[in-house]
Amino acid sequence: MADPSSYRPRPGDIPDTPGVYRFRDEHRRVIYVGKAKSLRQRLANYFQDLANLHPRTRTMVTTAASVEWTVVSTEVEALQLEYSWIKEYDPRFNVKYRDDKSYPYLAVTMNEQFPRVQVMRGHKKKGVRYFGPYGHAWAIRDTVDLLLRVFPVRTCSAGVFKNAARTGRPCLLGYIGKCSAPCVGRITPEDHRDLAEEFCDFMAGRTGTYLRRLEKQMMEAAEEMEYERAARLRDDIEALKKAMEKNAVVLADATDADLIAVAEDELEAAVQIFHVRGGRVRGQRGWVTDKVEEVTTGALVEHALQQLYGEESGDAVPKEVLVPALPEPVEPAQDWLTGRRGSNVSLRIPQRGDKKALMETVQRNAQQALALHKTKRASDLTTRSRALEEIAEALDLDSAPLRIECYDISHLQGDDVVASMVVFEDGLQRKGEYRRFQIKGFAGQDDVRSMHEVITRRFKRYLAEKERTGEWSDGSGAEDALGDGDGALTGTDVITDALKDDDGRPRKFAYPPQLVVVDGGQPQVAAARRALDELGIDDIAVCGLAKRLEEVWVPGDDDPVVLPRSSEGLYLLQRVRDEAHRFAITYQRAKRAKRFRSGPLDEVPGLGETRKQALIKHFGSVKKLRSATIEQIQEVPGIGRKTAETIAVALARAVPAAPAVNTATGEIIEDEEPVTTGGSSGEPVTAGTLDERRGQET
Repeated sequence: MADPSSYRPRPGDIPDTPGVYRFRDEHRRVIYVGKAKSLRQRLANYFQDLANLHPRTRTMVTTAASVEWTVVSTEVEALQLEYSWIKEYDPRFNVKYRDDKSYPYLAVTMNEQFPRVQVMRGHKKKGVRYFGPYGHAWAIRDTVDLLLRVFPVRTCSAGVFKNAARTGRPCLLGYIGKCSAPCVGRITPEDHRDLAEEFCDFMAGRTGTYLRRLEKQMMEAAEEMEYERAARLRDDIEALKKAMEKNAVVLADATDADLIAVAEDELEAAVQIFHVRGGRVRGQRGWVTDKVEEVTTGALVEHALQQLYGEESGDAVPKEVLVPALPEPVEPAQDWLTGRRGSNVSLRIPQRGDKKALMETVQRNAQQALALHKTKRASDLTTRSRALEEIAEALDLDSAPLRIECYDISHLQGDDVVASMVVFEDGLQRKGEYRRFQIKGFAGQDDVRSMHEVITRRFKRYLAEKERTGEWSDGSGAEDALGDGDGALTGTDVITDALKDDDGRPRKFAYPPQLVVVDGGQPQVAAARRALDELGIDDIAVCGLAKRLEEVWVPGDDDPVVLPRSSEGLYLLQRVRDEAHRFAITYQRAKRAKRFRSGPLDEVPGLGETRKQALIKHFGSVKKLRSATIEQIQEVPGIGRKTAETIAVALARAVPAAPAVNTATGEIIEDEEPVTTGGSSGEPVTAGTLDERRGQET
């Protein structure tokens, strides 16, 4: 635990201007980002008597080891920079709203030649019109099903569309009148786009004009005694009215607004948002957050605005945002929203009328969400704390292991040997810090040697990062700990690491755990401990969890530590072990599947997927490609003579697999290019073989 006075900057060094500040821990990881109208006044609040600070603020300043700041011109710039850094660094002490699901939207792909209506989640795409969010995907499908009678817009996938265009036969919706069937030319692209525009207009709330037009057409058809057409229009009107009834009218027509309500206590806050479009509630969503420091309702609202609109622009930001309390000051947040929308946005507290009544409804939802969350969360917090305390007591640790790393080895009869590393912090998964390894130090099956190699490589990386960032107490010992630089630190160890390793971003293997758990018994534990000892690391505890009797093994003990079956600590260790096993098995299966799918073209250096596909498309199969001349191979676009020669040599060296045989009839099954396992025998792979091998995975 650090003393804040050890890194407190002199008051005269801090500018009295707007800016954004960052607290970092001893590993240079950013743990908190904040903004201030006056950096000097704001930072002074953190460096006071610890007894006067909010408990979580006190934890933050004692966890931090340094503070730095960036000066900006205006408070709007500070708001934008704060949001960018929170997204970039993911600081553990910042207010983060936990959203338990990705809300579905009704999307119309206006960026395609034939726009498609579909359910979409995740990041929004350019050129796509979105409506929602909705609470459930089925609510979208029910609405669309009603509207397709009136607006028969395409809803099929690209594959179904292309297949229908190829065969000249539309899908079922085309036959029953719920699709205008642009795939077979029943409607022109221009008319279909107009239909999609009308669909969007109706969903956007411009319903009155369209309904009146349909009613007029119905009356005209009845007067002209076109009763069938009049009946069809009548049914269309009823379908539209039924779709409109699904979204209750709560505000005046054409009102676009988002209503945000906050329910809070000393430790947590729940936020609820109602999205009103065209006077109707089109969607609802909510988040819950821990209050890391003493924040006002206005500050919580400001964080909610960042979460909602940080990546939105244009019409996705409504004209009006109604809140229970305004950020202080309100101008920067309002100017920021206006910039995101491109036109004026009103940020205010409703005072009277329908909007105030609806805000009360949103507030009740927020209070219920907080009460429900606390009911679920209370036992969860207590259970996790008790589990960590039980582990610390059982393993005789000085403190509860807040960061646990678990390792598992997986292979298939000694082939494709891989390992996994999973991370749990405060008893919760940190999937962004999972890593996986390929065992390359030796061939064959040896779980003990594999575990030693993985632990060595992981903590060599940790020592390398520690040396690079200057965390050594003196200059000695680093070289010995890192070894002779034999290539063990290559980037092949990691799935992916898109973020750079400077300025507090998560770095590969940069942060040490308090406890290393290995999947296995005494031999695996001894191997892990030996690897740490060889690197000179003696402040990290090691244990193993054996599957047979769920015994906990510690280094140097002949007898295991037996935790009660009802122990929360044992349950947490089992979860950690099972997650490491799942992650390793997933990676091992992916490698095995890739090897099974591999062919002779994979052995050609520099030949990527695009040119491989071009070759197969041109010749039809690898068998025909093998019999082609170099000049014929050169006819494929992108293939030069040198590459053609390399392909010909690689195919000539590759030995075709033995033909598959139908065991019932004895018939040889002819195939253009049989798939082999890549093994030495060339034996065909069957479903039974694969099932038998899956049963031998470890």
